[in-house]
Amino acid sequence: MADFVEPTASDFDIPDFDLSEFDLSDFDLSEFRLSDFHLESDLVFDAELFKGYSGRRLKAAIALSLLWILTAILHSASWGHEFVWIVASIMSIQALRVILSKPAEPPSPLPSVQSLAADLPPIETTHWPYVSLLVAAKNEEQVIGKLVENLLRLDYPQDRYDLWIIDDYSTDTTPAILDDLAACDARVNVIHRRADATGGKSGALNLVWPQTKGDLLAVFDADAQVASDLLRHVVPMFDAGQGGEKTGAVQVRKAIANATTNFWTRGQKAEMALDCYMQQRRMAVGGIGELRGNGQFVRRSAIAQCGGWNEETITDDLDLTIQLHLNQWNIGLLFTPSVGEEGVTSAKALWHQRNRWAEGGFQRYLDYWRPLAKNSLGWSKSLDMLGFWIIQYMMPLVLLPDLVLALIHRQMPVYGPISVMAVIMSAIGMFTTLRQAEQTSVWSAIVQTARGSFYMLHWLVVIGTMSMRISVRPKQLKWVKTVHGA
Repeated sequence: MADFVEPTASDFDIPDFDLSEFDLSDFDLSEFRLSDFHLESDLVFDAELFKGYSGRRLKAAIALSLLWILTAILHSASWGHEFVWIVASIMSIQALRVILSKPAEPPSPLPSVQSLAADLPPIETTHWPYVSLLVAAKNEEQVIGKLVENLLRLDYPQDRYDLWIIDDYSTDTTPAILDDLAACDARVNVIHRRADATGGKSGALNLVWPQTKGDLLAVFDADAQVASDLLRHVVPMFDAGQGGEKTGAVQVRKAIANATTNFWTRGQKAEMALDCYMQQRRMAVGGIGELRGNGQFVRRSAIAQCGGWNEETITDDLDLTIQLHLNQWNIGLLFTPSVGEEGVTSAKALWHQRNRWAEGGFQRYLDYWRPLAKNSLGWSKSLDMLGFWIIQYMMPLVLLPDLVLALIHRQMPVYGPISVMAVIMSAIGMFTTLRQAEQTSVWSAIVQTARGSFYMLHWLVVIGTMSMRISVRPKQLKWVKTVHGA
């Protein structure tokens, strides 16, 4: 069990060296900040892939200006509408490939630990990958105890996984709850951070992961609802013998646990269904898989190659997604079992959460535009990201000027064909996944899809206002926790 606080000493200029041959237990780690030096010999940060975070505001302003100028040109040029139709036709072909694709079948799960106990002779499990479970918690007294208890009852050999909880200076009873749990089970390791600790969730994860011994690192939110057989399903996806030698991470499908609460949670349920559908089929045609934070599993060597979690972004999962793919890793997605989480229950909470997600997603294009422009991902993944950017970011950003110019020129909006294609594809994705996940009737899936499609309109406002905001003023980076029941 580990129980210490992160120091506030200033950073030291320490040269890179290999600590793999040293026993860290010989050192008083309370005197150091783990982010100041490498704890793994293979931890390498590629400066050619990443050029820093400077100039985000300027880059956002340039991108927004160029999109508006392009919109004006397309409205003014005689060939503008025809050009968009050509682009829409090409994207429709890709969309049809995605819709008709068949997601890869997951490998067979590992046998149940309970069934192994009855085997004669017993099956050896020492070769099973060691898994370290990581949870960053801040003021989570309502849910953290239940999560820890669930994670300690996973159907996986008890000597092949452990649990690390980072208390990010909670001001409620979370620290006391965690200390009591740690005292009862040696697998529970609790670390308390100071009030002035930096880096948000990424900083908390970076403090812990070098101390773990897991071959795989799993990250959960404090409100996660985890199936007991989750590890047995996820672990084989990293197995080289089953095609997982280049799998750097796996995202478990997210499900909204409180989906029946109100309109907003029902909308989030449809949104998660659409996200899962798109991810599965994008990967099936050579596109990228993406991490979603809660329920993400990362190979240790992969996170080391990426230099840990990025502490200069507000969406660590989306940033890590890009870094993994730039380092030639793939990301898989597990449909069943899912990991549950609480959806926000009010328009205000949804607004703040989605603004953070939107800004973080936009940041990765601003931060990594150089390697993306150089096609460092390869053609298949690069084209996939381009199509995703057009639908999720470009279309909301050009909606208003497109409508204004259409009224001025007394013509149809120039981006109409792309918008129609995106709406149709979105509806197909929602309908298909809702039917698959819930085994619901056709009519029920249609109703949920219609409601979910209406709900998704909020992204137009979120993306549009977010892009203009970050173009004119900087925003302090911070980790904002989800308030349960809000």
